Formats: sequence, structure tokens, C-alpha cells
Amino acid sequence: MVTVFRSPEKSAAGEAAAIAELLRGAGIPPAVLDDQAPGVPQGVWEVRVPAADSARAEQLIAARRAPEPEAAGAGLSPALDLITVYSTGDGGESESEALTIQSLLQAAGIDAEIAGERGPFPNLAWEVRVAREHAAEARRIIEDARAAGPSAAEEAEAETET
Repeated sequence: MVTVFRSPEKSAAGEAAAIAELLRGAGIPPAVLDDQAPGVPQGVWEVRVPAADSARAEQLIAARRAPEPEAAGAGLSPALDLITVYSTGDGGESESEALTIQSLLQAAGIDAEIAGERGPFPNLAWEVRVAREHAAEARRIIEDARAAGPSAAEEAEAETET
């Protein structure tokens, strides 16, 4: 699942519900989450959709609400928005794999957080998220690690033991 809406505003619950209704009407199954859900910051509401529907959902949401001219760009920090760079829904195995990827990214100097399947939403995948500005580099690091395979990890561990 990919987050397509996130807001800490007082009106966020109503806006999340309206966005969910919009997405359902377009045939996209949304999940509306509040701060009781794993990975959702305190005081925030989110709408998540299946990764395959995320681009279409973002287009629908953008078309629904154009920013007001005086508020456009005010207080926005898109470089800091968290982007999912790994998900167990992408063929991963478990929380332990997500933790390994988080450690790999942190070792490369990229802050990463984990959101996962805890609480009442067992169908949600474990996700590793990084700031938007680091997403491309994080994906490259993950791809390189997968391409190198387990033998590279064993070699690296052997080097640290000598």
C-alpha cells in the first residue's frame, strides 16, 4: 500500500473520508488510517491505496483540489515527504527483511523508518520509508544489495572479522 494523502490539519478526517469516497468511485480501494495505525504520525490522517493504483489516485486527488493561490507552497517541504522504497508487498518476506534494509540504508547515511503490519491491519505490508530527496539513492542501494546477493553479505562480514 502507498500513501496518497497525509494531513495533520483539523479537517484531515473529513478530507481523508472525501478522498476515500472519490477513490472508491473511481474503482480504487482505499484504506483510511489515523494515528492509531502503525507508521502514521501522531495527529495525522492518511489514505493508502494499492501500489498499482497510486499514480492514478494521486492524479484524481490533485484534480480534486487545486491549491488556493495565497496558500500555494506555504509550509510545504516535499523533499522531506516520506516515500516507500521497499515493501514486503513487493515480494519481500517479513519484518526482519525490512529491518535489514533499514540498517543497510542507515549504514549508507540515509535515515529510514519502518511502518508495518501491527495492530488491526494485518493485511498491510512492512515498508521502509525515506525522505523523498533520498528515494532514488535508497532504491539504488537496495537494488545493488539484491544484485550482490547473500554471498556479498558473507564476504563483507568475513572482512570485518579479520
